[in-house]
Amino acid sequence: MTAREYEALPEDISRTIEIVDGYVVLCEAPSPAHQKASRRLATLIEEHARVAMKRGHGPLAVDNSVDVRLRDVPLSNLRSDVVLYRCPDRDRGERLRAGHVLLVAEVVSPGSETRDSTGKPGVYAKAGIPNYWIVRLDDTGVSIIERYRLDHASRLYKHVGTFMKDEGGKPEVSNPISLTIDWQDLEF
Repeated sequence: MTAREYEALPEDISRTIEIVDGYVVLCEAPSPAHQKASRRLATLIEEHARVAMKRGHGPLAVDNSVDVRLRDVPLSNLRSDVVLYRCPDRDRGERLRAGHVLLVAEVVSPGSETRDSTGKPGVYAKAGIPNYWIVRLDDTGVSIIERYRLDHASRLYKHVGTFMKDEGGKPEVSNPISLTIDWQDLEF
């Protein structure tokens, strides 16, 4: 599929697929737990992004379930669970591209384990997205956040740490923005 063909699709179709190297990949409908976790994580990151903007980080935005254009030819367009990004210039018709993205977080579902833990990281790293999180759930909400940072020389992600709810506390992150993870905010 080309970028032009993708852009001509009705939204109700385009939101159910991803395009990887020009090939259509059908996305399963996320479970209610997956959706809640994505929304709560997006809200948590957005609250910290507002503080970062006040400190001069420029215009930032956070969305959940948003398309990120990684490449035009062959087309690679992934729908990410949570994305923190620098705002594209919509007045100039810019769409959200990999160069705008600071962080992608994928919430793992039983049907997405392989894609979220091996397939997508490779694609995102190759596109130059600096931070990638794999988010895992238990019966009460988000329970594990695995953090990866891009090694620019190899264009691969390096594991930089794992936060686990069972360890308690409120873990802090300084990159790409300062962020404190309150596990209670990520419960169902």
